[in-house]
Amino acid sequence: MRILVIIMAFVLSYNINAQSTQKAAEDSSFGIKGGYNLASVRNSDGDETDQRHGLHIGFFGESYLSNFLSIQTELTYSQQGYKIENSNYRLTQKIDYINLPLMLKLYPMQVFYLEAGPQIGYAITHKEQIETFVINNNNAYEPNSFDWGLNFGVGFKSETGIILGARYHYGLGKIYEETDDYNNVLQLSLGFEF
Repeated sequence: MRILVIIMAFVLSYNINAQSTQKAAEDSSFGIKGGYNLASVRNSDGDETDQRHGLHIGFFGESYLSNFLSIQTELTYSQQGYKIENSNYRLTQKIDYINLPLMLKLYPMQVFYLEAGPQIGYAITHKEQIETFVINNNNAYEPNSFDWGLNFGVGFKSETGIILGARYHYGLGKIYEETDDYNNVLQLSLGFEF
């Protein structure tokens, strides 16, 4: 985890320094993005919960390494969590994060890209809603402050700066210390590049 944070901080500082050069105007850009989240949680057995619908919004900066390759750093607010419903209870967990993805983007065509990279997140709010139908003993867990995982995505970028993207986050950090639960998030985004 520490190594991942150090690597992301190094690449982020390199990205910021690169933007301060004379070629920054030609080789880098920034923008805003936001969209729809479909979040759930999977356990170590591969079982997955029902999904929580939410949104994400944030900023990004992209620096081109070549005509076909770039690095994009982001700072986003993301509504995540999950739902579980059965004959005994209905549970909704709302966990909101501030996420810092670092994406390597490959452009096989000028308007189409593939992306992959690590992400770290910090849980800023946690709200649990539970409705029980029978008497049972429920354990309420507090989520870990930090989350981390890998992102994979595709997108289209027009010459006017409009960006449409789809990204999947595969969580690798435990949501709770007491369980083996991990975040899954599908994001559909609309962005504007300046």
